[in-house]
Formats: sequence, structure tokens, C-alpha cells
Amino acid sequence: MSSILKLRIDKEFAIIEFDQPDSKVNVLSAQVMKDLEEVIAQLEGRGDLKGLCIVSEKPDIFIAGADIKEIENITLKAEAEVKAKEGQKILNTLEKLSIPSIALINGACLGGGLELALACDYRLSCFGDKIKLGLPEVKLGIIPGFGGTKRLPRLVGLLKGVQLITSGEAVSVNEALKIGLVDGLRNQNRLLEEGIEFLKKNPRKRTRYKSKAKGIVNKFLEQSFLGRAILQSQAKKFILKTTKGRYPAPLKALEVMSANYTASLDKALACEAEAFGELAIGSISKNLISVFYLVEKYKKAKWVEAEPHKIAKCAVLGAGVMGGGIAQAFSAYGVIVRMKDLNFQALGRGLKQARETYDYAVKKRKLKKNQADAGMGLISTTTDYSGFSTADVVIEAVLEDMQVKKKVFAELGEVVKPQAVLASNTSCLSVTEMAEGVKNKERVVGMHFFNPVHRMPLVEVIRTPYTSDEAVATIMGLSKRLGKTPIVVKDSCGFLVNRILLPYLNEAGFIVDEGVSFERVDRIMLEFGMPMGPFTLMDEIGMDVGYKVASFLEAHFGERMKVAGILKKVYEQKWFGKKTRKGFYLHKANEKEPNNEVYTLTLQRQNTSLSDEDILKRMLYRMVNEAAMCLEEKVCNELLDVDIGMIMGIGFPPFRGGLIRYADSVGWDKVIVDLEKFSNKFSPERFKPSAYLLGLVKKRH
Repeated sequence: MSSILKLRIDKEFAIIEFDQPDSKVNVLSAQVMKDLEEVIAQLEGRGDLKGLCIVSEKPDIFIAGADIKEIENITLKAEAEVKAKEGQKILNTLEKLSIPSIALINGACLGGGLELALACDYRLSCFGDKIKLGLPEVKLGIIPGFGGTKRLPRLVGLLKGVQLITSGEAVSVNEALKIGLVDGLRNQNRLLEEGIEFLKKNPRKRTRYKSKAKGIVNKFLEQSFLGRAILQSQAKKFILKTTKGRYPAPLKALEVMSANYTASLDKALACEAEAFGELAIGSISKNLISVFYLVEKYKKAKWVEAEPHKIAKCAVLGAGVMGGGIAQAFSAYGVIVRMKDLNFQALGRGLKQARETYDYAVKKRKLKKNQADAGMGLISTTTDYSGFSTADVVIEAVLEDMQVKKKVFAELGEVVKPQAVLASNTSCLSVTEMAEGVKNKERVVGMHFFNPVHRMPLVEVIRTPYTSDEAVATIMGLSKRLGKTPIVVKDSCGFLVNRILLPYLNEAGFIVDEGVSFERVDRIMLEFGMPMGPFTLMDEIGMDVGYKVASFLEAHFGERMKVAGILKKVYEQKWFGKKTRKGFYLHKANEKEPNNEVYTLTLQRQNTSLSDEDILKRMLYRMVNEAAMCLEEKVCNELLDVDIGMIMGIGFPPFRGGLIRYADSVGWDKVIVDLEKFSNKFSPERFKPSAYLLGLVKKRH
């Protein structure tokens, strides 16, 4: 037996302890499951035992799930199905054990870990914000395979089971108690003792499951054939709306749960295993698993060996949409924030932005009102630099104007303490140039948030030739504290994400200049899986901002980054998008319709000679080629930097694994052939394959 599982007997109660050596988490590998089967076999038939407690010796972790590496390596449906059935068989022996069992949950209880807990008769959890319970398998492109699709709805009801499994979202301990997922909450220090006491008071196996669904409607949805059919239909509509049909796992999970709710356990498990096998070998699952590893890699990445400065207070310079969003992000994680702007009207807009973000979180039940109020209480405002002298980090978020930024950085250098880190939220301007008038240039760094700040998970940390390791480490640490994923990039015009994004947006503009409708271009990119089409995105960003960034890039890189004519014309019309209610679309409340006046600005009309495939390739391959140039110029360090940047910075579809992984799946040689074709047909400046790309193909052959 491995050293992960330990069995001990405490008087009349068996205790199985999970503690995976050299790991912060416990996972259910194939070997661990076999060990568990052996332990359960030892307990079966023992007349001297009155119960079984399953515990974890890891702090804040019960069991994090199955071993993803084992799922990643499966290539045959039959193999995946067999693995699921083996796991199901072992958990069945746990469920059928002659003595009652209880899972004592002291931390994250996810995936296979929750499936194990569901196979126990009872579950107790300790209190704490770090404790989450859920079945997140759909986020890896699969469904629960160890009985979760049957046991979770059986315990909490079909409606709640469908919600939890098809979303993959975890619940807090309070929610778990409310829906009946756990049977009680106890103090962590006495969790084992409380578990034994619970079994003494509940000495029999659990034989009945009663849903906590309340109300006539919910009971109708769960307890009648017609109700279950309506529930399935409505859930399917919701899943298709949120996933656009690109993710098969939530739909398959719904199908399996609907079929299994009234089926016998054996029949339900067979259905589940078959569906698991079908999904586990698909390319979408493989891509989502690669993204999971990608995110984990960048969560842990240190980039530099220096220790970050301790941060108790931050200051934000500029109270616009970004400034208010940044201030809210800091305060939401308990950081005191001082926000400055030129007048109280501007400060009011920044506070309004922060308040609206908090109110939305309360509306969505992610925060309680008192938590939102406490967060707002951490933000104070000023029209001068009072309060800045005690800030550990200052974030500049003023206009994208180099002269303005240089002026405020010079001022900051005089009013803040010498060790304070000065960061710019610029989207494309040179941080090196901003640092010119600052004493101690080594403390100046870029900290580029993406809009909206509270939703976008990426932060670009921009390093200048002067920036110290300590400054980088401090901004990295601060970003992670805010729940963001930071990547370090070189100080180069547009940095990484905007440098790659703008050619994509520009190419969309050139395609419209050639007579293709912008609605068609948006549709093509939505069908590919982008969260929104390029013209919808430009309306969201605001053409006043987008055109300015595009112009900076054109000035720096020349003809390759030339701004498309239609983008310039829309900018000149002051059709800035959502903020002016008119851009490529006309915006009314939450609805939009095409702004047909845009077509009066183009020379060509109704070009149908371009295929959807060529439109898609022109836009995507320009991004791929620009990403290769970024790697060639060492704007970023490796191919994976591009994938994490594109997924978290612009929402490149995770089910495709990232921009580079997508290009790799197409074939680098095929990408180059198409780039050369487009170069000859449209523009050698825009499409000429980069030296890095050509070199990459040579390495692969």
C-alpha cells in the first residue's frame, strides 16, 4: 500500500487518513483508489466496528479531485470507460460498507473528492471561507465519472444537481448546509471528535434521500415526468445560451442526469461511464486540461527571486473607469486605497464605478451588503497628493498621453516615500520614457489591467531596463493578492496583448473596407468561439481609446500596423461605441442593432468573393504572426506566455487551448502557406511570415 492512505482504529471507529507526500493537495490517482479498495475490504465484516471516518491531514484541503494527468493520457473511449467503472466500483463498496461512514471535510472538496464524500453516508464540514465543495469536471471538458451525476442530484435534488454539475461551480459551506450537501458544520479543531459523536448519534446506514427543494414549482420540476422534461428543456436552453454550444460536457451532463434521476444506481453508473468515455478522448477536453495546467503554471510562476515589499496601502492616480475599477479591486481584497483626481466631479465618477461593481456583486450574491460597504469604506479621495506619502504602491491611470504621464510621474517621485513602487496602467506607452524624470527609476514598472478590471483576470507587468527585481516581485505579489494572473513582459509598444490584438482588429477593418459587412465578420468570430466579434469589442472598448492605441502602434511599427480606413472614419465621426450609444452598432440599454450608416463610409459594397474561412484565417493568422514577432523580440519569454495572455487578456476560446496551441493544431506549415497567399493577394507588409515563424517550422521538421 502507498504512503498516501493510512488506516487506524480509534476504539470502535475506523479512521482513513489521506495525506499525499510532497504535495499540497490529495488527489485520487488509480493507485490511491486501489489502496482505498484494499482498506475498505479490510473493514468489511468486522463486527467490532461501529463506523468509518474519512479525513485529510492536509491543511485546507480534503481531496482536490482525480488525477488529471491520468485523464489527459487517455486516448481510447473504452479505456476511459473502464477507468470510470473501476472508480465507480470502489466507491460502491464504500457506499455498501456494512458500517456507516462519514466524510470530515476540512478544506477544498472537489471532483472525485466530492464523489468520494457523496459515497459516504454522511458529511460534516468545518467552518471557513477556504472550504469549497463542487464537481468542476465540465470545466475540463468531461463529466463526473465516479457516480457524481447520480449521487449529487439524489442528495440535493435534480434542480440543484443540474445547476452545480453543468456549471462546474463550487459552493461555500453555508450553501452546502442549506442545500443538504453536508449534514452539519463543526469547529475544525474538533472535527474528528465531532464526526465520531455524529456517528454515535446516527448509528445506522443512510437509506433515504430527501431533496430540500422547496415550493410547489420546484417539487413539480423534480417529482413528475413532465416537470423533469420542462427542467431539462429550460436547462438546455440556458446552457446553449451561455456556452454557445461550444462545450459539449454541460449538455452531456444534463442528458445523463435527466436519464439517471429515476434509474437504478447500476444503470445510472453505466450511463455515466459511457458518457465520460466519450468526452474524455475529445480534443476539447484535451485543450481544456492543457489550459488548466497553463493557469496553474502561471499562478505559481515567480519570474524573479526577489522578495516583494509588504503592501498595506495603495494609491490610484486618476479616477476614471479604470481608476475606479482598480481602486475597487484593491479595496475588495482588504487594501486601503487613496484615489486622486483633479476635481471632486471626476472623483465622484471613480467612486460611482467602484460602487456599481460592488452593487453588482451583491446582486449576484457574491458579496453581502455589509462586505460591499466595508470595501467602499477603504477607498478615500483627494484632489491633491495628501495621503500619497504613506502609500506602498501607486498606480497611475490617467489619460494615455505621454506628456501628462511624464509630468505626474515626476510629481509622484517627489511626494511618495523612496521605497514606494510606482506603476503605470498604460495600455501601450513606454514605461521607460515615463520613468525619465523619476528619482530611483528602478522602482517604476507597468501594471496593465484589462477592462473591466473586476472581470478580466490578466495583469501585464511591464519591466523596463531600469526596473528592479523587487519592484517586479511587489507588483506580481499584489496582482496575485487581487486574484489576478500576472505575466511579465518587456517594455515594448503595445506590450504583448494589445500588440497581438490590434492586428486582429485592424484586419477586421480592412475586410470591411473591402466590402464585407461587419455583422458577418462578427458572426464568423463568434462561431469560432470568441466571446464577442471584433466590432462589438471595439464598441465596448470605445473607438476613442482603440483608435488612439492603434495609431500609437502604427507610428511605432509602420505599414504593418497601418490603421484600417473604416476605423479612422468611424473615429472621425465620433461614433465611439457604447459610451456614445453609437459605433458600429446602435446601443439601447442592453440591446444593439447594426449602425447601417457605417456602410456610407466604405467605398466597396457587398463583397461576397471572400470566404468565411479566409476571413477567419486572415484575422487569426495576423495574431499568430505578430505573436511570433513578440517572441522573436523577447517581448515575452515563451510560447505559453502568448496562450495565457490571449486567453485571459482577450478571452481567446479556452476550448481551443490558446492561440499558439490552436496554430499548432492547424499546422505551422499550413499557417505559413496561407500567410504567403494573403501576402501576395492583399499586403506583404501585413502578412509576410516572420523569421521566428519560419524558424519554428524548420525546428518541427
